[in-house]
This record gives sequence, structure tokens and C-alpha cells, in this order.
Amino acid sequence: MQVTIRDLTKVYRGGVRAANGINLTIPTGMFGLLGPNGAGKTTLMRMLAGILRPTSGSIQVGGYDGTTEAGRRQIKKTLGYLPQELGMYPDLSAREFLDYVGILKGMDDRKQRQQRVEELLRMVALSEVAGRKLKTYSGGMKRRVGIAQALLNDPKLLIVDEPTAGLDPEERIRFRNLLSELGGDRIVLLSTHIVEDIAQTCQNLAVMKAGRVIFQGTVTEMLQETRGKVWTLAVPGGAKPEGNFTVVSMLNMGASVQYRVVGEPLPGQQATPAEPSLEDGYVWLMREQGPNSAHVLAS
Repeated sequence: MQVTIRDLTKVYRGGVRAANGINLTIPTGMFGLLGPNGAGKTTLMRMLAGILRPTSGSIQVGGYDGTTEAGRRQIKKTLGYLPQELGMYPDLSAREFLDYVGILKGMDDRKQRQQRVEELLRMVALSEVAGRKLKTYSGGMKRRVGIAQALLNDPKLLIVDEPTAGLDPEERIRFRNLLSELGGDRIVLLSTHIVEDIAQTCQNLAVMKAGRVIFQGTVTEMLQETRGKVWTLAVPGGAKPEGNFTVVSMLNMGASVQYRVVGEPLPGQQATPAEPSLEDGYVWLMREQGPNSAHVLAS
């Protein structure tokens, strides 16, 4: 299965372009969609899910045309969607909630529906607490209920939008591992602004900024584009490094400060080439698409 998006545009009232001529090809497996908040990722997800209609362009999911009413109906049958904010009924238990969502999705056979609910509760490691009310669940547990409801119809296209935002490190790792296990014979589209989530789960990715796709390829290709642009600088305490770069991190060493930068330090400084990470690649892409000036992203 493959998703093909061509010249996709979404213009809101007032002429705001949330998606601006997006071209994207998404193969089977884990696929990362990376970009800052406001880049247009959620708008794209909502158009793929059939919640928003594009202003122009085309969406092809498998053999279905996502710009027609008939095509959207067929896509929804093969789709699982976990939005940023999933509405839940806090006084229902996880088991009751999943059963209710199954009914809404047209799973009319009660026995089969309940079997699927129990299977998914085991998959997301919630079987032992499935009888507890959702209002007693932690944020991470609620996200796992969210992924379970998205999987009820065994979708061929699973869309998850910012699934680990706000989770503690242990829950984030648990959720990333769960997503990786799901990306075998289906498309799992992971939309996030957290670089580490993509680095740990995806080989293929796209980067969005201001409604456009500014990169699509493999993690290796993104790192290759950044090689030769990443440096470490040791600067005496109180001094500032000079050059046309973005500071990714700073480490106070006492007598000096060690900077990791992406860009071009001025000659004569103690600059040592560094092997790029995916975060460095992301910073480089954001620089290339923005003003040509140094600024600090993190410290």
C-alpha cells in the first residue's frame, strides 16, 4: 500500500495557507512527519483522514481517491487515527470505551468486537487495569487507549498526531516501541515535532515548514546533507563563538564553554568537525529555509 499526495493545498478564510502545494509519497512501514508547531502537519493529517477537504490537489490512498466522497468513505474503512486530543468519556472504563468505539465503527458482532477489545488491551499492556475508569489513567495510559481505539478495525493506514507530547521518558519509550511493532504490513504515519521520536522509529521521513514539505528521504540522506556543517567549539568562559551558525547545545566546562553548532564558524576558532545527528539535520534544514543569521535553539 502507498499514499500519494500531489499539489495538495488548504487555504482557510483570510487567505491563510496551512498546506501549500504538498507533494509526498508514503510507503508501507513507519514514516515520520517532522516539523515545528504550526508547520501544517495536523492540517495534512486531517485531510488524509477525510476530516478536512483540500482546497486543491489530490490524495491517493491505495486505490482510493481521497478528494471524492466515495473515496473518502473507502479510506475511512481502512484508516486508524489518533489525533492530538482524543475525546474520551472519563466515567467509562477502558474496556467500555473501546467497546463503544467499536460499535461506532460498525463492529456489530458483539462476540468478535469484545474479542478484539481484549486483544488490543493486551497489546497496549492495559489488560490488568482495563476495568478502571479513564479519569484515573495517566496521560501515557490514555495515549495507549487512544492507539487501541485506532487499531480496532485493523487499519492499513494508521495516523498518529503528536502521540508522545507531554509524556514522561518511560511512557515515551513504551509508546515508540509499540508504534514500531505496528509498522510491519501497514503504513504508520507518525507526525511530531520531537526529533528523537523520529530518530528512534523511522527510516523514512519528511520535514515540513510553513505548510510545505522541505525534505523527503531517508534518515541517512538527511544526515548526508548535514555532514560538514556540524562543529564543536571550545570557547573561554565569558566569550561568545562567532560565525554564521545555529547553536544546538552548550556545555559549561568551567574555564570554557563547549558549543555544538550547525553552520559556518569563523576561521581561527577551535572548531572540530562533528558527526551529525538527526537533530542537527533538522536544524540545518530549518536554517536553509529561514533567514541567514545565527540564533540559539537550545542551551
